[in-house]
Amino acid sequence: MSLPPLVEPAAELTVDEVRRYSRHLIIPDVGMAGQKRLKNAKVLVIGAGGLGSPALLYLAAAGVGTLGIVEFDEVDESNLQRQIIHGQSDIGKSKAISAKESLAETNPLVDVVVHNERLDNDNVMGIFEQYDLIVDGTDNFATRYLVNDAAVLLGKPYVWGSIYRFDGQASVFWAAAPGGTSPCYRCLYPEPPPPGMVPSCAEGGVLGVLCASIGAIQVNEAIKLLTGIGEPLLGKLMIYDALEMEYRKLGVRKDPNCAVCGDNPTVTELIDYETFCGAISDEAADAAADSTISVTTLEHWLKERENGERDFTLVDVREPNEYEINKIPGSVLIPKGEFLNGNALEQLSSDRPVVLHCKSGARSAEALAVIKGAGFADSVHVGGGIVAWVNQIDQSQPSY
Repeated sequence: MSLPPLVEPAAELTVDEVRRYSRHLIIPDVGMAGQKRLKNAKVLVIGAGGLGSPALLYLAAAGVGTLGIVEFDEVDESNLQRQIIHGQSDIGKSKAISAKESLAETNPLVDVVVHNERLDNDNVMGIFEQYDLIVDGTDNFATRYLVNDAAVLLGKPYVWGSIYRFDGQASVFWAAAPGGTSPCYRCLYPEPPPPGMVPSCAEGGVLGVLCASIGAIQVNEAIKLLTGIGEPLLGKLMIYDALEMEYRKLGVRKDPNCAVCGDNPTVTELIDYETFCGAISDEAADAAADSTISVTTLEHWLKERENGERDFTLVDVREPNEYEINKIPGSVLIPKGEFLNGNALEQLSSDRPVVLHCKSGARSAEALAVIKGAGFADSVHVGGGIVAWVNQIDQSQPSY
């Protein structure tokens, strides 16, 4: 359904703004009134990464008057494959500052506000209150639920996007939208997936150009909401398959039993989202509690194994394509899935301890829970995984 414009129009456009936005002004549905609304709008983009990069660039180019950026990370070389708002000279720089500098080149008429901090329970309400609309470019479930709940509690609309490998999703969530029938993110996903079941982009990868596809959809939806044109993706989930070049649209209904926007909400204030989502399962946390070693300990153990003073099996539980990028010498590859389906146990000798590692420690903790349950009581996993190994032990290897 069409909605009234989210913001009132600004008083006027300058001559420079008329020249810059002329291709918008000659679209009847946008026109002078629509462009004035964009000028008067305040939009917050959460993250200046894969989705945030194209979203920020196109929001700025479109003439959104005030753009907020919430970002606490620094630019890493591995970001440049998809995070197009940053460049080679920005490596090591604050992503928020790098993004602001790029936006100044894209459109100096836009006011960019930097929130160079991690979004959390303490600051989210105060930040969101300053904006008309939220564009969510986050990449983890804890922050997504935080964004959703804060937006619902404040009555703010937000445009959500998600990317993984070749697949993308986008929708608009606004529980307070006119009509009272619009869903929130929890209506679509009442509970987060079990810990360890859904890999992140850092673990599974993402096609760089997919970010542009989904980020552009998010900006398109934001413009429609701000100016009151077209039918936004309220109550709809857009699914994009880049390999098949296929877009699908599914209906999403408001859940009357939703914990935050339902008839009798049980979430009436912000909760502990890290605990709610859980980085790893309870079983993995219990298994790793007293069975985690550092990479420096592993280096020492590997020297002892080489000298015949210690015997153990070092197992890398990442995927084969990750193993090709970097590896700890002397490790054997058995992907985590082989532990979950039980096949890995046939490849392990029960007469020696097993040392597990992955990229950062989450997947190896899940695998550790499996083998401890199967009787490998002396097994351990490596905290920090190969990321810590490359950073602290062998910097000649590439990171990813």
